[in-house]
Amino acid sequence: MTGDGTRTVRAGLPEAEAYEPTLPGPVFAAHYHLPGDAVGPYTYGRDANPTWSLLERAISELESPGTDAETVVFSSGMGAISAVLLSQLRQGDAAVLPSDGYQLLPALIERLTGYGVTVRTAPTGEDAQLAPLDAMGDRTKLLWLETPSNPGLDVCDIRRLAEAAHARGALVAVDNTLATPLGQRPLELGADFAVASGTKALTGHGDVLLGYVTCRDPRLAAEVRAWRKTVGAIPGPMEAWLAHRSLATLQLRVDRQAETALALAEALRDRPEVTGPRHPGLPTDPSHRVAAAQMRGGRFGCVVSFTLPDKEHAERFLTALRLVDDATSFGGVRSTAERRGRWGGDAVPEGFIRFSVGAEDADDLIADVLRALDTASDTDAASGTGRNRGRGTDAASGTASTGAGG
Repeated sequence: MTGDGTRTVRAGLPEAEAYEPTLPGPVFAAHYHLPGDAVGPYTYGRDANPTWSLLERAISELESPGTDAETVVFSSGMGAISAVLLSQLRQGDAAVLPSDGYQLLPALIERLTGYGVTVRTAPTGEDAQLAPLDAMGDRTKLLWLETPSNPGLDVCDIRRLAEAAHARGALVAVDNTLATPLGQRPLELGADFAVASGTKALTGHGDVLLGYVTCRDPRLAAEVRAWRKTVGAIPGPMEAWLAHRSLATLQLRVDRQAETALALAEALRDRPEVTGPRHPGLPTDPSHRVAAAQMRGGRFGCVVSFTLPDKEHAERFLTALRLVDDATSFGGVRSTAERRGRWGGDAVPEGFIRFSVGAEDADDLIADVLRALDTASDTDAASGTGRNRGRGTDAASGTASTGAGG
């Protein structure tokens, strides 16, 4: 049994061959020599590629070590998500999805509904998806979980929900993007699909769009692979190679980012202008008990969320940051933060910040955040606007704010 660091460094590498590189370069091929019958691992570029194969094997070794799990890589995380939902659900089926998941899920729900699929949603926290699962009973064909949720960082009990879904004959998919396979292994907790955007922490450098689906059941993997072939949602070989190259540092990045994220969350708790800082690693976080039971090695993720008094205050904070880029996505080696409400797809207050911790020195990063908070508050005071900064109140809306998705 090897440790996570050793596994990530060696994952998916071919057998050593004299005078050949450790990780072969990307294979750029639309077609292959194909005499006789169309059999063999590589026939046409939309079906398979040797560079994909190595990456898929590597991810399988991380998501489900020691098993025959199969991974299918896609051109983006949404390609992977769509492949599971649209390959498994048919007219007349029912599905349960999170109401607080990734912001493009509502667009997919609209599409599924148009195809005649009944969709019910519930929040991630407190295993609330059990209620619609119970209500629809054996009609449910798929339960979709996202834990920790993006951007609210709520957590659900994968094993409990998977057992409930399987008892009703439903399959279970878990979006594992925020946790990464080093922080959480959904297949070991009973899920049928582990799905993720490789764009984020898996590759970690903000230079690749990628997604993947990992299954233990070869029949399910074949169905997902057939969907990829049909719609052509294939990754480029260069992207696949870059992703595999980046995997070698995954454990180093994830551990560093998780440690700093927890320290940042702790530092934010005593700031009077900050409402509801969330991070699953905080002992006081509502999700901590469940997260500690199913997430691995103290790796609670690189994302911290919190709410500032209003849109203007949040924008001043983001502008004052020096070591943090105002950018979307998360999981990169350079810290990013954004006012999530600018996209309009998440039920969050206008001052809600999603902060992705990078690999900077923790002391430097936290000092930069605290200085930016001071600057934003000082500017507010100097302008005489005097917003309500009481903890637990969103000044822009006048409503109670949880800092966990509104």
